[in-house]
Amino acid sequence: MLRRIHVKYSLQADTAQRPTIERVHDMHKKYCPVYRSITPSIDVTTELVLTAAGED
Repeated sequence: MLRRIHVKYSLQADTAQRPTIERVHDMHKKYCPVYRSITPSIDVTTELVLTAAGED
């Protein structure tokens, strides 16, 4: 039985965009229809890994 899902978002962007990116990531739970439909029975966590544009 599936009990947990962990989603890791890896994003490469300008560091000046970090506040916007973090705000959008925080809104994920409220607006993602998949999250909202499975969350009562499955624990869903997310992680955001942001690297500066131009870094490898």
